[in-house]
Amino acid sequence: MARTPTTTNTSENQAGATSREDEVLMREIDEAVRQDDTLQFFQKYGVALGSAVAIIIVGMFGYWWWDSTTEAALEEQSEAIVSALDSIEATDFSGADEKVEGLIDDGSVGARTMARFLQAASALEQGNNDKAVELYAGIVADGGTPQPLRDLALVREVSANFDKMKPADVIAKLEGLAVPGNPYFGSAGELVAVAHLEAGNREEAGALFSAISQDETVPDTLRNRTRQMAGLLGVDAIVDVNELIEEQSSAAPPPGARAQ
Repeated sequence: MARTPTTTNTSENQAGATSREDEVLMREIDEAVRQDDTLQFFQKYGVALGSAVAIIIVGMFGYWWWDSTTEAALEEQSEAIVSALDSIEATDFSGADEKVEGLIDDGSVGARTMARFLQAASALEQGNNDKAVELYAGIVADGGTPQPLRDLALVREVSANFDKMKPADVIAKLEGLAVPGNPYFGSAGELVAVAHLEAGNREEAGALFSAISQDETVPDTLRNRTRQMAGLLGVDAIVDVNELIEEQSSAAPPPGARAQ
């Protein structure tokens, strides 16, 4: 027997088709909304965003250029210093001066400080104490130079100019360094002690010579020299007699050895 047709399947098909059409329509609407939001965002912030990106790119390029330029400049300065040292070793002092001359004004802090030290040493080797004193004074006055190097330059300045200075000026300049515990106590202290001696301050000179001779951080040659000076001034600078005898025995030639 023939069955009567129904509309159930057709209705279901139509409902499914309608549902898919609705999904497509909703996706299109959603996409349109997102595109519209994106368009509005770029219309509102596009210029600022583009500027920020440009700034970042320019900044990165600028840093790369600065870094490469700085590195190249430092390499050139290092090469100039090494070359100047080679010239000094070969006693070509004029050549050494010329090689680092440009670093005095245009070099980095480290380069210009090293250049001044090299030129000062070269000047001393050539007997030009005045130039050496001027160069050392330039290091002392350079606020960008690390303090330990400025202190070293001050000791060198006073040492090079000692004969032309009044004892009181020597003491005033170096008394801050001529104290136990300071890295330059030995060198600065000896200069101050000699200045005291020249000024007639025998007691101060003897006490300072004695203090230097007892400082184990000071080179042995300086300790021996200041110990002798303290003894001449009537100050006992010997703390451990046995230690002193041992030091002198180790420094003395073996029995029976003849001078060559």
